[in-house]
Amino acid sequence: MYNKAFLIGRLVRDPEMRVTSSGIAVTNFTIAVDRIRRKDAEKSADFIRIVAWRRLAEICGEYLKKGKLVAVEGRLQISSYEKDGEKVYTSDIVADNLQMLDRGMPDQEMVQHSESEF
Repeated sequence: MYNKAFLIGRLVRDPEMRVTSSGIAVTNFTIAVDRIRRKDAEKSADFIRIVAWRRLAEICGEYLKKGKLVAVEGRLQISSYEKDGEKVYTSDIVADNLQMLDRGMPDQEMVQHSESEF
């Protein structure tokens, strides 16, 4: 079995970084990913929540901003919780690798960061 997701999209808002009670950094952000469409269809997008941990979370919190184009590689995680007596399911991508695709400086095209590097 294989659980792998690869997405390219733009951040819809600035990322939210926090530190857990055990001192581990975690950053949450959402990207908008365009849907493939026919010529006559309206443009639409999916909004996908991303979670980054540890050093990758710190990098995301420091360098990512609303509107930034990123490529995210990770795994799909489905969770659930109870709210008002009903079970609610959530879907997130847990990031393993991240590439910032926007040009930041004239001589810097892409910056790649991986959880395994840290």
